[in-house]
Amino acid sequence: MIDLEKLDENRELFGFFAGQLVYPDKEMFASIRESGEEVLPSTVMEPVTKYREQMLALSMEEIEELYVDTFDFEKSSTLYMTFFKYEDSKDRGQLLTSLKAVYEMFGMEMIDRELPDFLPLMLEFLSAANWLGHPHSETGMFTVLTILEDGTYQLMKSLEQKGNPYYELVKALRETFKLCLLQEVKVHESV
Repeated sequence: MIDLEKLDENRELFGFFAGQLVYPDKEMFASIRESGEEVLPSTVMEPVTKYREQMLALSMEEIEELYVDTFDFEKSSTLYMTFFKYEDSKDRGQLLTSLKAVYEMFGMEMIDRELPDFLPLMLEFLSAANWLGHPHSETGMFTVLTILEDGTYQLMKSLEQKGNPYYELVKALRETFKLCLLQEVKVHESV
């Protein structure tokens, strides 16, 4: 189950991931330079540090080329989270409609130029939307995180096979999702 309080505590981190997964610009490059001083759990910090080191070794032009080659020309590493499972099927269309409804329920107006399963958009939603305290937050966040979990798993595996620096970033993102789950407490009964 999702721990909504922990999800809320990680808003800023989701915003960082969203900024790193949009087309690179100087602001994104500056945020790579500035990242790394945060106190994060090691499961998140280690891959973020590796990502940062790899990206800082590249020029801005090389980062732009890497981004385009990785996310724009490869179906296996698309940033559209439902594409891996559904491609262009009718089921995908229904899921996209449901996701758009979740965004609107929590006050996020969709811009028609982007599909609702675009990873940076989904992360921006987690970063900025007013979902905490909403009567349907548990259901809505379950929908969003289920799509993110499925899609980022496939994306991470594809990036890992290619030795792509974005692998470390997606790995860190997935570790952040794990931080937002309720931890089950085992109760030992005395015999």
